[in-house]
Amino acid sequence: MTSEPRIAVLVPCRNEAETIARVVADFRAALPRATVYVYDNNSTDDTVARAQAAGAVVRAERRQGKGQVVRRMLADVDADCYVLVDGDATYDAACAPRMIETLLAQHLDLVNGRRVAQGAEAYRRGHRFGNRLFTSLIGHLFGHQLDDVLSGYKVFSRRFAKSFPAFASGFEIEVELAVHALSLRVPMTEIEGPYVERPEGSASKLRALPDGWKILWTISRLVRSERPLLFFSIVAGLLAALSLGLSLPLFLEYARTGLVPRMPTAVLCTGIMLSALMAFTCGVILHAVTRGQREIKRLLYLQQ
Repeated sequence: MTSEPRIAVLVPCRNEAETIARVVADFRAALPRATVYVYDNNSTDDTVARAQAAGAVVRAERRQGKGQVVRRMLADVDADCYVLVDGDATYDAACAPRMIETLLAQHLDLVNGRRVAQGAEAYRRGHRFGNRLFTSLIGHLFGHQLDDVLSGYKVFSRRFAKSFPAFASGFEIEVELAVHALSLRVPMTEIEGPYVERPEGSASKLRALPDGWKILWTISRLVRSERPLLFFSIVAGLLAALSLGLSLPLFLEYARTGLVPRMPTAVLCTGIMLSALMAFTCGVILHAVTRGQREIKRLLYLQQ
């Protein structure tokens, strides 16, 4: 007879005094046997006191950023099943039992909560556009298996949690979680759930443009580390195109007169083309290194 799985609800938050008690109460009601952990990230309001009063295990992470908090939570908390959710009361706790049941019954490692907006203000147009853009970009680069990459509502297994390195410091942690799952090719699925507007009095910490740039930079960094042959082939292609563009007039002049009138430009073109060849060579070498690293990550993931 198998023992009941240990379930941990992980709630990273900062200045969520208006919503945190409701989030804790809702998840304790939806998952009576789960332990709710609230990790406070330098709140200046009553978040900690209200979370404790609601019955959560409250801990602190002083390094600023959601990614820092998620890294600390996954290192500290030991469970068989993890529920990661934002502390802003925009996600429905009633979806958690179904997500956990799906994870366990189908032997999955990740169940992503796909947001279904309940009203225009719940999921603003700019955020929706950014999510579609980044989801599409990640799909083309790493595989089309998720339709809501930036969702803050996820359920995952112990081996997924303990094999996730978590390098990001901010909201871009959602991208890292998705790419980790896609690069390891773990079994995953998505479940739709309502996404509601923040309660009156609470404010979003997401800054559309700065955080959007951070997410885009994270995607480019992950392409460089996870798909180096593609990354350096693009760099090599751009350098080669620049070299050919600068050298074309020189070739035409040489064909017409037999002379090379701009020797510095010819030397520059040669240097740029050599840089393109070196970039491509780096991509080939790093591709082999990345393949070995991925095999090691896969073995570590299977050992959990």
